[in-house]
Amino acid sequence: MSDGHEVTSVEAAAYTVPTDGPEADGTLSWDATTIVVVTVRTRAGVTGVGHTYGHECLESLISGLLAPRVVGIDVRETGAAWEAMRSAIRNLGRPGLCSMAIAAVDMALWDAKARTLDVSLHRLLGGCRSEVPVYGSGGFTTYSRDDLVAQLAGWVEQGIPRVKMKIGISPEDDLERACAVRKAIGTDTELYVDANGAYDQVTALRLGRQLVEQADVTWFEEPVSSDDLPGLTDLSRDLPLDVTAGEYGYHLEYFQVMAPCVDVLQADITRCAGITEWLRVATATTKPFSGHCAPMAHVHAATVPPHLRHLEYFHDHVRIEQMLFDGVLEPVEGCLIPVETPGNGLVFKEADAERFRVR
Repeated sequence: MSDGHEVTSVEAAAYTVPTDGPEADGTLSWDATTIVVVTVRTRAGVTGVGHTYGHECLESLISGLLAPRVVGIDVRETGAAWEAMRSAIRNLGRPGLCSMAIAAVDMALWDAKARTLDVSLHRLLGGCRSEVPVYGSGGFTTYSRDDLVAQLAGWVEQGIPRVKMKIGISPEDDLERACAVRKAIGTDTELYVDANGAYDQVTALRLGRQLVEQADVTWFEEPVSSDDLPGLTDLSRDLPLDVTAGEYGYHLEYFQVMAPCVDVLQADITRCAGITEWLRVATATTKPFSGHCAPMAHVHAATVPPHLRHLEYFHDHVRIEQMLFDGVLEPVEGCLIPVETPGNGLVFKEADAERFRVR
């Protein structure tokens, strides 16, 4: 008996929010970010919300293909719903947009399940920690040096002891900017860099050593393309810092191949098919683990893996989540502390979001 817990509707809507200034990393530039919000409802009147970041076409993919497979399933059976969605996209392919669409629905289902059971989501998932360390992330290559320094130093002033900047302008400019940041944030804060695959292996090796020696950088994300597994493996061996990658993984098998090639494995819950698959990825390796972007989508699940290092507090997504949801968490002494109210604690502000709705 479902006792009114069967899913009666799955609704999706896309919203494109302009950035607060020109943004770019080492390989891409953008001026807006699209968030796709999913709302699940049950016969008993319980509502759950989930979201992903991607293309507006995810709205029709969710509404047209995934929703009919999920409607009628008991919301407490999140595994059955996930398998039904995975089956639905068989002929479209797992990596990419399909996994992102599944992610948003899966997160909404988990939220509705927790609300149905009247428990906070992190309690339902069986978290092993009460708070999740974060690192401030942004520092786009389009920023002036002064704006770059101000943003990263601002996170440090808020009590976040780890900050990350984008690189990929040129090795000389990257090094100069990193040194300026290091001077501003002092010696007690960890400094990370992210090249987004901008460099070849030889350049990344040379630059990585300089960043360590001159700016005490401890994290080099995607120094080469994440498709260059031999390059990541060699750099992980040869550089005296953490070489990291994994944000473009969409399924468990990808991460099983990636894990041996890096020092810290990253995974994005909004890309790798939601909470259900993200936790499978986390438990499939003992490699240090980090959540990529979308802090409010990750925070409850991030309490679960014992080897989780931290979660990315990414400027664009933090800004959008604060604009479109009530219940968004702010860091306390460098950590996010999940709420004890039922579900994920988020309430979608549909009226506020309407001006960004993609028609």
